[in-house]
Amino acid sequence: MPSLTDLVRRHTDLDEQAVAWFQLLLADWQIIADLSFADLVLWLPDREGAGFWAGAQMRPTTGPTAYVDDVVGTFVPAGRRPMIDQAYARARLVREGDPEWRDDVPVRVETIPVCREGKVLGVVARNTNLLGVRTPSRLELSYLQSAADLTQMIAGGYFPVPGPRSDHADSPRVGDGFVRLDADGRVVYASPNALSVYRRLGLSGDLAGLGFADVTRELVPARRRPDEETVSAVLGGRTHRDTELGTDDASLIVRSIPLRPEGDHIGALVLLRDVTDLRRRDRELVTKDATIREIHHRVKNNLQTVAALLRLQARRIESSSAKSALEEAVRRVGSIAIVHETLSQSVEEHVDFDEIADRLGAMVTEVSDVGDRVRVRREGSFGVLESGAATALAMVLTEVLQNAVQHGYAGDTPGGTIAVSARRLVGRLHLTVDDDGRGLPEGFDLDATTNLGLSIVRTLVESELGGQLAMDRVPGSSGTRVVVDVPLE
Repeated sequence: MPSLTDLVRRHTDLDEQAVAWFQLLLADWQIIADLSFADLVLWLPDREGAGFWAGAQMRPTTGPTAYVDDVVGTFVPAGRRPMIDQAYARARLVREGDPEWRDDVPVRVETIPVCREGKVLGVVARNTNLLGVRTPSRLELSYLQSAADLTQMIAGGYFPVPGPRSDHADSPRVGDGFVRLDADGRVVYASPNALSVYRRLGLSGDLAGLGFADVTRELVPARRRPDEETVSAVLGGRTHRDTELGTDDASLIVRSIPLRPEGDHIGALVLLRDVTDLRRRDRELVTKDATIREIHHRVKNNLQTVAALLRLQARRIESSSAKSALEEAVRRVGSIAIVHETLSQSVEEHVDFDEIADRLGAMVTEVSDVGDRVRVRREGSFGVLESGAATALAMVLTEVLQNAVQHGYAGDTPGGTIAVSARRLVGRLHLTVDDDGRGLPEGFDLDATTNLGLSIVRTLVESELGGQLAMDRVPGSSGTRVVVDVPLE
């Protein structure tokens, strides 16, 4: 389905300012569709004057649709839909005409010119499925009157309202709670859902006839409502914006849309949404995230304590082999601690592994006896990994780097560079570790080796990560290459 911007550029002479105006309208026209119980279609004038293109469409959530299929991208020649032609040419609403029949459904059509600064940019057709029409209740009459005011504002260039849109992803809709205010900010009508929302705040009577801002001030403590200017502007129906307020037991979002069909302020429609449960879940998630981060922090501290004890024990042992084994254990515990430290600073159970890889490279060279002779260089990016995979991969990388330092540059072997290369390919992570040290011994067989570090690496790669491990010489060099390939899922 083509986008509005594509259709404008392909078929019309409308400029970017017109497109921006349409986009503002589309951001709010679900409200008009719901208040009207009708489908809305935005018609764009063809640059050759041959007719109109359907640029956007919105179905109501409050009533049956008048369109079975989407019409966006379709073309209507001039003369076929006279009401669209008249609304565009005369810059006025057109309500005349008998119902149209579509798929055995009678549809009443009204056309509204979309005006900006005295110029007609397009036409909105309001299509009402008459099979869903019945004797209207007071709620429906209030909806329809508000929809009529908004459509007049569209034709007069007063709607949409320029400026920033709502910051709330859970902004209220018509069915969540509807309040109609008069020019003085008093409640003319409040829907049952709106009354239910305010009863959660502590209201005992009706809202009708009350100053909406005044009654809200009485129900909501000052510490739980926005500043006085916002309260007066939004709850008094004077500005097009929303705000959140509530008590210790309830939270709601209030959205105000001032009404001025002829240019003068006549009142406002206010939409309410009870977000008490949403905010409670948000608080629970925040608490859960904080708890998880605290757990990772404590695990990191405990691991560092274990590493310190092992390091202390290694200093008291005279056997070089035992001391070496304890130092290797310190590095393994340290690599896991680094992952948990990173997770303790993250809001999700995922970590950016590039930082961990860089820290592991520095740790392995710092605690080894090669000093400044060996440098670890990372190329490419590991990206973001899930915590379990990050822990296993950290152990793998630590063992591979330690093996390269211990066997590739031991003794009087000249120093060099260990290159860690990471890249993501088709749902897999491909890791290559190249060193320029003394290389693998003659007859080396990965399957037959009894080296503890390599055994750990192989177990982690194949069993924990479900990947593959390979070791060989670096092409054109005496150094060693380790290749690890694991799935990212």
